[in-house]
Amino acid sequence: MKIHKDMSVADLAALVCQHLANHQIEAVLTGGAVVTIYSDNEYQSNDLDFISTAREKLIDGAMRSLGFSRKDRYYVHPDTDFFVEFPAPPLAIGNEPVRRVGEQRFATGLLKLLTPTQCVMDRLAAFYYWNDQQAFRQAQMVARRHSIDWDEIRRWSTAEGQTEKFAQFRKQLP
Repeated sequence: MKIHKDMSVADLAALVCQHLANHQIEAVLTGGAVVTIYSDNEYQSNDLDFISTAREKLIDGAMRSLGFSRKDRYYVHPDTDFFVEFPAPPLAIGNEPVRRVGEQRFATGLLKLLTPTQCVMDRLAAFYYWNDQQAFRQAQMVARRHSIDWDEIRRWSTAEGQTEKFAQFRKQLP
C-alpha cells in the first residue's frame, strides 16, 4: 500500500510497523499516536514514536526503502504530514520495563502498540513526573473509551511512588 495524505495515524503506523517487521525489525508504537488511536482521534498526534532495539543503520535503510528521509531525529515522507521518530530504548513506562504489548491488525499491516492500560500508564507517567496536564487529559480520553486494568495501574502507580496523583486521576473519572 502506498502512503498518502489522507492516511490515518493508525493505518500509517501499521504500515510502518509491518514494513519494519518485514525487515526483521521489531518496533512498538508508543506515545501520543497511541492516544490518537485509542481516543478515536479526539487527540491528534503528528508524530509516530516507535521503540526499537534495532541498530540505527538498519532502521535508516528500512525507512528509506519506504520513502522516508531523515531530518534531524525524525523521518519525514513527502506524501504525509506525519513524521516518525525512534526514541531510545528500552520500552518502559516510568521505571518499569514493558514486557508484553498489544497488537492490532489494519488493512496496512500488523501494528504492535501499547495496550489501552499501558497507554493510560504512559500518559500518567508524564503527569506524575512533569505535572503534564495535557497528558492527564489524554489518559482520561483513553480510560473513558476502553476497559482498563485499574488494579495494574494502582500497582504500578504505587511502585512509582505516585498513589496521591493516581487517586486524583481516579477521582476525576466518571
